[in-house]
Amino acid sequence: MAGEAGEGVARAHALAVLRIRGAALGLALLPAAAAVVLHAGRLTGRLGPGWDAARWTVTGVALVVLLAAAAIGAVVTRARPAVSPTVPVSEAAAPDLYRMVRDLADRLQVPAPSAVELTPDCDSWLEDRRAAPGGPAPTAPVLVIGSPFLWWMRVAELRALLAPVVAGTAPAADPGISAARRFVRGLDAAAGVAAAGRPGRTPLRPAYAVLGRVTRLLLRGCGPYAAEMERGVAASASERAQAVDYGLRIVAQEQVGLAYAGWDRLLTRVALPAWRTGRWPSRLDAGVVAALTELSRRDRLADGFESRLGERPACDLLEEPGVIDEAVSLLAAGIFHGAPAGPGPQWAPVSWARYPEEVVDRIWRSEAARLIRVLDEARASAVPGPSRGRAPGAGPARNKGGVLLGDEPSGATLARIIDRLAAGGSEEVATRVSALAAQDEIPHPVAPSPVGQLLPRRTHHELLADHVTAAVCCAAIDSAGATAGLDWLDGPTLLVSDSRRTDLAWPVLRLVEHADPAPLRAWLSSLGIRPDKPLRLL
Repeated sequence: MAGEAGEGVARAHALAVLRIRGAALGLALLPAAAAVVLHAGRLTGRLGPGWDAARWTVTGVALVVLLAAAAIGAVVTRARPAVSPTVPVSEAAAPDLYRMVRDLADRLQVPAPSAVELTPDCDSWLEDRRAAPGGPAPTAPVLVIGSPFLWWMRVAELRALLAPVVAGTAPAADPGISAARRFVRGLDAAAGVAAAGRPGRTPLRPAYAVLGRVTRLLLRGCGPYAAEMERGVAASASERAQAVDYGLRIVAQEQVGLAYAGWDRLLTRVALPAWRTGRWPSRLDAGVVAALTELSRRDRLADGFESRLGERPACDLLEEPGVIDEAVSLLAAGIFHGAPAGPGPQWAPVSWARYPEEVVDRIWRSEAARLIRVLDEARASAVPGPSRGRAPGAGPARNKGGVLLGDEPSGATLARIIDRLAAGGSEEVATRVSALAAQDEIPHPVAPSPVGQLLPRRTHHELLADHVTAAVCCAAIDSAGATAGLDWLDGPTLLVSDSRRTDLAWPVLRLVEHADPAPLRAWLSSLGIRPDKPLRLL
């Protein structure tokens, strides 16, 4: 039968893991066995009073070892590995999806997963959710599906993609493999408990240290066998799935790469700016479809992908795709960025229709206001006089053009920003902008996870360039009829006569990095933008 070879390999290595568990238990019982022998010898008269010291010493050691083994065993048994953050999908909310998964399990001749859950990532796997290791017969694992797959893939593609994943329920139901997995996961969780408890200065610190040493030793012994066991499980699942939609599996794998690219681009270019302002897009998965459709329109290599949209999407297997998408979108914000537990004035959902107004325009106006505030603070601190931060007798600070910094014009205009940076000293302005941006960032009570570090931190000059760009966009909207827009692949964008303007970056960089305002002034003049008009700020 398909999959038997892989399962045989997995069972053999699972047995090796269980032998290590048995050896550890036997080693813990060895002092107790020696103490029993010594006491039995005393009762039978074979070991006289001369053995009393050894007998009680061994008995004491046996008690200590038994207590330590019992404590470690209890921690390993009760420790729970981290459960992946997911959105549960009940059968009532997705009867067609459950029906498809069960039909797939029947074709593969494996147990059906016990439930289906969604993860805001481009991956799918089985996850064991049994409550108590060593308890009653194991239930089937939960099938976790990457939500972008449901919205981008067609039904047949999703079924082909899930075939090898669902096939993994067969080895998961094997008692030996299941027991070996629970033991290894328990050790891993116990090692985490030990690591978390050791830094604190408590009377239990030595106990945590012993727990850490024992679990790490056992993990090193089990590690190679556990890895080979999982390879055998994967091989078994792959063998079983060979006969199910094999041709479609190749197509589905191509869609996996495309979905991942679209998902990553959407998170970094579209979702992240919204999260930073306290808004979370409520339809991220629908945005993946829009982003990949736009990619298929722009990129000749994606020709043919747009025609797939005429087929039935896998999200049709859900009764209320919008409700599920919103739940996944909120979970994604918590995983990748760190977010409050619930909605509030600084944390609210935003639809794609409102994104340009509530996110893009808000970002530009807040950044323009921050830049003006920096110029105001720098101007105030440079006003002549000891009360303004200058030592008595010092000469007044001047910019590159020889103008007294304290005599610079005030007001929230783009012209003021251009004149200030054209006079030099962009390093100081960039540093002040970076410091103020760090202060103004919306605090979240939940720290972002490591996977939430989607983009590297911007340098001071990059941050200043972004703020100057924001001020230019505000001026374009206020004086030239431009509008804020959303590009599915690049994020916030400026629309002039309903067309994207992608030629602003270079003039801004010339101003910020070389104090050359000519290219930017020419760009503004070509569009009829008035830099002297006061900006509308937040």
